[in-house]
Amino acid sequence: MPIHHAVLSLLSDGPSYGYELKGAFESAVGPQWGPLNIGHLYQILDRLSRDGLVQSQRQSQAVKPDRVMYEITGEGRAELGRWLGEASPRSGGFRDDFFLKLTAAARSADREVVLRVLGHQRAHLLRELRNLDGLRRKADDPVVRLLLSAAVRHVEADLAFLDDADRALLQTEGALTRPQTSRRGGLSATA
Repeated sequence: MPIHHAVLSLLSDGPSYGYELKGAFESAVGPQWGPLNIGHLYQILDRLSRDGLVQSQRQSQAVKPDRVMYEITGEGRAELGRWLGEASPRSGGFRDDFFLKLTAAARSADREVVLRVLGHQRAHLLRELRNLDGLRRKADDPVVRLLLSAAVRHVEADLAFLDDADRALLQTEGALTRPQTSRRGGLSATA
């Protein structure tokens, strides 16, 4: 995830410190992203500092510990511009738990296993879709609504994929035949 570029973007508005950046990030991307771990954020800021993309300065505070303020550098602005100027390739593909589960279910050649796997996934996606739609209706920020809309479209695409899997595996004659492979060569629904 290009969180380091998002941090550069937030710093392009002016200097900031860790907890302020955390709040700005969470506000900017909305609830579907989830909270940003502050420890991870500080690791990102350390990395950006080492790479010369941000600089930091300690500010003493009367009552609290010193605050470290971060500011984007010229190199950081150039990197942010480079990132914004290029297309973003799909990062996930089908390297996820569900695709492996579907593969194992199909290889079991058991119609009930495939039905159960598709049914559980469909129910999960429909719950996620209702949740995202509710969040989108409550969002005040147009960018957050747009990001939630993108998340809804991804879930809708996943639901369409389940329809494709249903047709290919359950409605196509002979689709659920056990492949001839060695015991060590494939996924198993009972493993």
